Amino acid sequence: MTPKDNSSSKSQLHDERREQIKQAALKVFARRGLEGTKMSMIAAEAGVSDGLSYRYFKSKDEIFALLIREAIQGSIEAMEMVGQSEASPLERFRSLTVEMLEDGNNYYFVLMQQAMSAESLPNEVAKQLQSYSVQGILDLLTPIFIAGQKEGIFIDGDPGELVMWYLTVVSSLMLIDVSSMMYGYSKPDTEFLLRLIVKDK
Repeated sequence: MTPKDNSSSKSQLHDERREQIKQAALKVFARRGLEGTKMSMIAAEAGVSDGLSYRYFKSKDEIFALLIREAIQGSIEAMEMVGQSEASPLERFRSLTVEMLEDGNNYYFVLMQQAMSAESLPNEVAKQLQSYSVQGILDLLTPIFIAGQKEGIFIDGDPGELVMWYLTVVSSLMLIDVSSMMYGYSKPDTEFLLRLIVKDK
């Protein structure tokens, strides 16, 4: 192997290991939140030593800030896809709900909810969240809801308020730890939640 190939291989390994630790952190943060997470937990989830994790990230706050930046971008892109979709209003709300609630694939959404409800945040994260507008999401989804009302699909009422209430319910469910629910009940599925906004046939 030439020195150039060796350098390229080390760089690739570095990137892969960094991504491995970042993805592990995403899972731990989603389960425990910023305050309940330690670097040792992230290292354990990633299957690496504590010392190695610190070679890639200085602190859990650094990883959290990186993940929030990615989560904001991902949320914006998801909302843009919903806005640009040619599917029916009901299908657009259905797909968004599935994406927000699908266990194992909604870590970024959960992370955003945790960050927005946290009492204290690292300065960098707080600054990032200033650029994230919940009102912007409402402004994007409300016209879709209005279109569904005109088609007789969604219930009557103030569309802005109904969208806000619906997102509040879905967002709250994202933060529920299923393992802590009594009597083995599970979280409601997407079709159940859609009945909150869909007219009875």
